[in-house]
Amino acid sequence: MVRPLVAILSGAGISTDSGIPDYRGPNGLWRRDPEAEKLVTYEHYMADPDVRRRSWLMRMDSAALEARPNAAHEAIVRLERSGVPVRVITQNVDGLHQMAGLPERKVLELHGTARSVECTRCHDRTPMDEALARVRAGEPDPACGKCGGILKSATVMFGQRLDPVVLGNAMAIAKGCTVLVAVGTSLQVQPAASLAGMAAEHGARLVIVNAEPTPYDDIADELVREPIGSSLPALLDGIARQAPTG
Repeated sequence: MVRPLVAILSGAGISTDSGIPDYRGPNGLWRRDPEAEKLVTYEHYMADPDVRRRSWLMRMDSAALEARPNAAHEAIVRLERSGVPVRVITQNVDGLHQMAGLPERKVLELHGTARSVECTRCHDRTPMDEALARVRAGEPDPACGKCGGILKSATVMFGQRLDPVVLGNAMAIAKGCTVLVAVGTSLQVQPAASLAGMAAEHGARLVIVNAEPTPYDDIADELVREPIGSSLPALLDGIARQAPTG
């Protein structure tokens, strides 16, 4: 793997300009509404068919599946295409980094993706669109077409561990980068938040782009409180002009 020069740790704030609300944050829907949180809690989802049926209805209305990349996502792609080695570690499940044009291999999705479904028994993966088409056709809780197991979105639900391989790769990037830009994340959800500290401990320049204070502000080399849609493009365009490529 090419040693990354710039690592981007992105959270919900980078996608709000695309119309996706913050569901998972401290003040997000899942935290404020216990009934809504059940829909994305693995234990409840697996045990209760009614929770699964309501979860599928929620997915049909998901803003993430209709969203399109915004200026912040496009700025990251522009940086990567300038020749600067870039890796993105995202807490988001919307797939907008890839949709903007960033190669799949350069994006680590810590919390999985809402654009696929997986079987909880055989782990077969299929497109979310196919599963939603089955729901619209009258299957309120579609089962796996291969083994009949319970299907869920390919996201990390509450009560599930992060994929250890994905997390390990993210840690390697945090330790190896020379700049880490944490954008649109409160840096309160672990273990993702610890990547910022890990990068700083290994000598990286830490830049935090977030409207509100974070627990890592004291060790940051630069804090940016301006709107992400305008401040991140300016920041990354500046890095592209100054950084060596290769």
